[in-house]
Amino acid sequence: MLITVRCQEGPFEDELRSLSAWLEADRTVVRHIRVEPGSERPRLPGQQGDGIDVLSLVLGTGFNAASLATAIACWRATRNQPPTLVVERSDGTRIEIRGSNPAEAQALMSGLLTDEQSDSGS
Repeated sequence: MLITVRCQEGPFEDELRSLSAWLEADRTVVRHIRVEPGSERPRLPGQQGDGIDVLSLVLGTGFNAASLATAIACWRATRNQPPTLVVERSDGTRIEIRGSNPAEAQALMSGLLTDEQSDSGS
C-alpha cells in the first residue's frame, strides 16, 4: 500500500524532513514502512531537483495502522504549531489533519488506513 503525506502550510520541507526522521526513528513503524521523501514538481532540464514537498510511505505486509497513526499524532504533538497534513491513499481517498488534538489526528489516520486495509482484503 502507498500513501502520500503533504504539508499545507509553513516551512513544509522542514516539517516533512522532521516527520521523515521521526518515522524512521520509530522501530515499530520502520519495520514495515519505507519512507521516501520526494518532490512532485517536474525537474527542469539542467537544474537540480526541487526540495521535498511530499513523503511517500510504502506500507509493507504486517504493518499496523494504529502504530503509524500514533507515530504521526505523536510527531504533531511535538510541533509548536502542528502543520496541516494531507494524507492520501493511492486510490485518491484523502484526509486533512489539522489542529493540535492528537486523539483526533490518530482517529483520522486510523480510519483512513483501516478502510484501505479492509478494501484490499475483500
